[in-house]
Amino acid sequence: MKAAAVTSSYKRWAPVYDTVFGKLLNEGRSRAAARATARGGDVLEVGIGTGLALPLYGPGLRITGIDYSAEMLERAEEKRRAHGLDNVTLRQMDAGQLDFPDASFDTVSVMHVLSVVPDPERALSEIARVCRPGAQVLITNHFAAEKGVLRLAERMIQPLQHQLGWQADFPFERILGDNRLKLLERRPLPPLGVMTWAVLERV
Repeated sequence: MKAAAVTSSYKRWAPVYDTVFGKLLNEGRSRAAARATARGGDVLEVGIGTGLALPLYGPGLRITGIDYSAEMLERAEEKRRAHGLDNVTLRQMDAGQLDFPDASFDTVSVMHVLSVVPDPERALSEIARVCRPGAQVLITNHFAAEKGVLRLAERMIQPLQHQLGWQADFPFERILGDNRLKLLERRPLPPLGVMTWAVLERV
């Protein structure tokens, strides 16, 4: 994905994102928030978008949310204020160039981001860098199907990726290239298993 395409597409998506994707993607969002809450400590949410996950986190966490889109962050800030979340800090930032010291976070949540950013390998490298040893990276994302009707559908809509703002045929193997991150868990998410839940651990 090109950075300009991401910026323009999410400017279009921002006003309707909650309506279109709120319930559709809630299973992964709820699972990530519950896992981060159980672990405690410092949490980074990469690609926080409109802040749909913010009310789902439990108390006691120190949460930093970043997004490349100023329009998305404006809506996340509205939720932060509405829910009185003084433990949340929001910053505009590129996932491929994180402005945090090494070993800053206990959990990093990456929801529906890796098939959107221009360079997912670079983003994961930066995520690994800011993770403390033993930190977990919680990923929910659509990954390319290996066969069947879904695979055909992905190929059909792939030419529209820059208009949609995401890569439909993003392979799972692209998240496994950094040897500082080992795969702990991978499973399909309801409904229909179109989205995948994956957990990586910082070694």
